[in-house]
Amino acid sequence: MPSLNSLTLLWPSLLWAFAGLPFLIGTYLWLCRRQRWSRHGCALLMLCGVSLVIFSLARPRAVLLLPGRLDTVMLAIDTSGSMRAADVQPSRLEAAQAAVRTFIAEQPPLVNVGIVTVASTAAVAQAPTLSRDELYRAIENLPLQTGSALGSGILIALAQLLPGSGIEVEKILTEADRPPAKDTGKPLGAEGKGSNQVKLDPGSNKALAIVLISDGQSNMGPDALKMAQLAADHGVRVYTVGVGTPEGVVLKAQGLSMRVKLDETALKKIADITLADYYRATNANDLKKVYAALATTIRLEKHQSTEVTALFLTLGMLLILVAGLWSLHRDGRVL
Repeated sequence: MPSLNSLTLLWPSLLWAFAGLPFLIGTYLWLCRRQRWSRHGCALLMLCGVSLVIFSLARPRAVLLLPGRLDTVMLAIDTSGSMRAADVQPSRLEAAQAAVRTFIAEQPPLVNVGIVTVASTAAVAQAPTLSRDELYRAIENLPLQTGSALGSGILIALAQLLPGSGIEVEKILTEADRPPAKDTGKPLGAEGKGSNQVKLDPGSNKALAIVLISDGQSNMGPDALKMAQLAADHGVRVYTVGVGTPEGVVLKAQGLSMRVKLDETALKKIADITLADYYRATNANDLKKVYAALATTIRLEKHQSTEVTALFLTLGMLLILVAGLWSLHRDGRVL
């Protein structure tokens, strides 16, 4: 059924619907003058039913949010050193781990979930599985490492989702480690797509999704925005969750001090490129709420505007039937 927020009625429908209001109001006033007050409730119920039937003649339309055909979600979790910052208590990583448990628990039993860790390199901590226990165990063992390669995380997660797409993971990672090539005068993207997959519309693959959890700082590996574009070319959405605060905190390591802040710019662009959403969480409670909402967002699809005439017609006829039976039982006649 359409929700109140998603219901979109067209102006012609409204005009047709309200054209019968004067008649309905006049009918109700006539009933009030000629019948006992005890009958007003029944008459009002009948009036509502007739109104819905007339409204259905306007052929109302709605944008529906319905369960999608989600099959697999890959969680790419930033495990770089900056994730030990305590601006999100008890730390960014620990808060993310707790929220990920909430996210996994919210997923339907038949949805596969996998986990990729992202630091100086990206690695599969848990291949897509239906076993929630295996996922929980993988979450408990996420060691912090130096460096942050968000592009690698997106690439590895995408390769796990699309094992037969021909994505050349090793080639892309190797080229990312090489010094920048000289300008050849070729337009960007002329070197190849890194995959034999036919280019799809961004966000069109509703069965697969990636969720990237990070503080947004990336300093290694392939460019994160290019990897987001690769995901978009395969129709896969990359939802991003920013963990931390804009002001950040100062971390000390090996005698050096550095302020680590939440960098939202890249995370927002990644989500925009793949037609997904970006979420920001500045504390542990926000993070849990984000993941609970995200679990629902990924599962639901916003379908195109659809005619819902049958819904209003059925409801109207039911109200008329109930009012008629009520009156027949009470007075031996319909109104």
